[in-house]
Amino acid sequence: METIHLTDPGTGAEAAILAGFGFNCYRFRVPFDGRPIDVLWSEPGFETGQKRASGSGIPLLFPYAGRIRGQVLRWKERDWPLEGDDRRGNAIHGYVLTRPWRVLQQSARRVVGQFQASIDDARLLDMWPADFRITATYELSGTALQSSFLIENPDTRPLPFGFGTHPYFCVPLGGSRAELCLVELPVRQRWELVEMLATGRRVPVESPDAYRAGLPFGQMNFDDAFTALQFDADVCRCRIVDPAGGRRLTVEFGPEFRECVVYNPPHRQAVCIEPLTWCPNGFELSERGIDAGLRILQPGQSLPCGVVMRVE
Repeated sequence: METIHLTDPGTGAEAAILAGFGFNCYRFRVPFDGRPIDVLWSEPGFETGQKRASGSGIPLLFPYAGRIRGQVLRWKERDWPLEGDDRRGNAIHGYVLTRPWRVLQQSARRVVGQFQASIDDARLLDMWPADFRITATYELSGTALQSSFLIENPDTRPLPFGFGTHPYFCVPLGGSRAELCLVELPVRQRWELVEMLATGRRVPVESPDAYRAGLPFGQMNFDDAFTALQFDADVCRCRIVDPAGGRRLTVEFGPEFRECVVYNPPHRQAVCIEPLTWCPNGFELSERGIDAGLRILQPGQSLPCGVVMRVE
């Protein structure tokens, strides 16, 4: 499977994207002191396109991020069959993470990809209430990887959706003691989960100051959806700090991402910090009158958003 390689000539930072497999940016590497530091974790052999799409790099989750109860979406008195299986009988993570995207632009430091249901897989028009278009841009700038996204409704019908990114960040960041790394999460509440589905109840986190100051990675065991995020000038900043390696990764995103899922994969080589525009299972919660972030774009409307990952 063809890999798109990006390089920043000033710093030597590099990124690699599989356009044919969900436009997944599966490598972001920054050299420090003559040694490359991997920021993103990917399963060996991921570049073949034969590994689990949601288990490496930065899977893009759209038009639903996370779980939806069951395998069918009931919307406007019609049933829409869904994809993905969380091994609990629920659909998960949407349609675009496994499919080929079109490359619209490419240069040494920047690449733009796009997926539109009616163009790239017309079968999806029978699997979602409206046609949809998502455009993703990755650009290297110094020791930062900037990603921007544009979600558009090209249809004549309203487009409901929830969008998220699912990056796997390496722990440690060049050091030797993963358990000593700190993960800073400016969160104040979490969604209560039953069988990994949100009930609609929000509960306070235990000591938000401790979350903001940094939780030791060795003590973390999360697969949780957090909310009531803390923003500073419309920017939420999460961090991974590696004291032994002397490196810090800052993840920045805007208020379009109102929730954040944090997940520790069982292999314990990474932590996922996932900005989401909604709480997973948002359709069910919305039907119950709970504001879970479900967005509905009218024909011609769009939503721009972005995430920046910076290593220092």
